[in-house]
Order: sequence, then C-alpha cells, then structure tokens
Amino acid sequence: MLLREIDSFVRIPDWRLTTAEILYHLPDHPGLLQTFIWQKLDHAPAFPELHRFLEFWRRDIEGPLHSVRVASAALSRPVGFRFADGEFRLH
Repeated sequence: MLLREIDSFVRIPDWRLTTAEILYHLPDHPGLLQTFIWQKLDHAPAFPELHRFLEFWRRDIEGPLHSVRVASAALSRPVGFRFADGEFRLH
C-alpha cells in the first residue's frame, strides 16, 4: 500500500467530532431552560446528522428549542509540540 492510500484510509475527509449544546424550554415550565449535549461524528460543514436530530426533536419531543450552539473538531490533525517551562526532579 502506498502512503497516500493509507492516509486516505485513516483520515475521513470533512468528518468531524461534532458537539451541540441544545437549550430548550421545559414543557411544564416554559419560562425555564434546560440544556442537552449531543455528540456524534458528522460531515462538515453541512452537518446532516445534527439536522436530522434537530428535525426529530422538533417533531417528537415536547420541549421547544431555544438555541443550539455547535462546536466541531477534526478527527486527525498534525501533532503539536510544546516546550516545558520548568524542570522537576524526583529523588
């Protein structure tokens, strides 16, 4: 196998770990907000899995949505290096 083939096999282009913080109104107390965290692998930038979940929420769950905040991170990225600021010695 060539290195290019391995790289395309290991990396999934545009698929990212997507986290959504969903704020919704409680059905019994509409003045109160509750939070729900949703996390899944999704295809950026369209996020079809997130849209599918939000459509399910609107259709089947009683708590009306207030807001959705989305964060997304690549599955693989180059390694970053940091230099240590100090040195610790143990006897």
